[in-house]
Amino acid sequence: MSNYLVTGATGFIGRHLTELLVSRGEQVRCVVRESSDTSSLEKLGVELVVGSLTDRAFLEQAVRGVDVVMHLAGLTSAFSLNALLKVNRDGTYFLAEACARQEIPPVHVVVSSIAASGPVARNQVRMEDDHPQPVSNYGFSKRAGECAALLLADRVPTSIVRPGMVFGERNTEMFPIFQSMARMGSHVVLGPATPRVSLIHVADLCELLVRVATRGQRVTVNDNLQAVAGEGIYFGVCDEAPSYARLGSLLKRVIGKRGARQATLPSPMTWTVGIIVEGVARLLGRQLSLNLDKVREAQCESWECSVENVINDLDYEFPVRLCERLGQTYDWYRANHWLR
Repeated sequence: MSNYLVTGATGFIGRHLTELLVSRGEQVRCVVRESSDTSSLEKLGVELVVGSLTDRAFLEQAVRGVDVVMHLAGLTSAFSLNALLKVNRDGTYFLAEACARQEIPPVHVVVSSIAASGPVARNQVRMEDDHPQPVSNYGFSKRAGECAALLLADRVPTSIVRPGMVFGERNTEMFPIFQSMARMGSHVVLGPATPRVSLIHVADLCELLVRVATRGQRVTVNDNLQAVAGEGIYFGVCDEAPSYARLGSLLKRVIGKRGARQATLPSPMTWTVGIIVEGVARLLGRQLSLNLDKVREAQCESWECSVENVINDLDYEFPVRLCERLGQTYDWYRANHWLR
């Protein structure tokens, strides 16, 4: 039995990961904000510690006595790059710093994003040792968070996991895609050339995270804050990378919408819509699911990523195919009355 610290435990991935760790008999401590709804975590019987990633004294106490730190907390969108960096870069550094101050530093698993590595040209695959080239503010902030952790990787055993589009039970971010297909029989594609996308079901991602913590390689850093030979870097994606249009076809099959159509927004219109939605969001003072960052990422040719380290280091073969995972998610949405 190991002692785990999980940040971002009230989020979609964090809650699933916490449930998995508890089911395996691990001791789990969760960092939560004072404003967070912790009712689901309280039912699991985990230890809750209330504080902020910007509070260094709190973090030093929070990591004390743990064997593994699973760092999932972060911002996915904000109106400025500085706001993203404050959480995704600075919070990661303060947490890594707290780990380094322990007599025996815990394993630090940093959950980043494929946005940190950036896209690739069509028909190519992003490899673990490729130089990161993020194209969005979110991607820049997550790469900055990786670099922040890597600054202390000589003192803290560190691994980085870069998930793709994560879906599954209780997911709200990909729900509109299911909803559009189920209710209107349409799949909206942003731009004429549909990129290949990398996805993963939350159950597979959580299994990968635990395997990274227990048997994964740790990063050795070169002078450019790059992982030597890509060791200790893992893309949290399944071994199928359909085009976004093909994803619509898979959903069409899963949901049983034979007459479903693809609605394609040309690139100029996509940028226009993104600018308008961004303006409305700023007026409302809250982020919306579509923004200019998402448009930047959607215009790229491919987000296909390697699973070489996942297979070689973690000995993980994806037990369920993508189409079946999409079907499981759709069934959950219906059973829980998200879709009727």
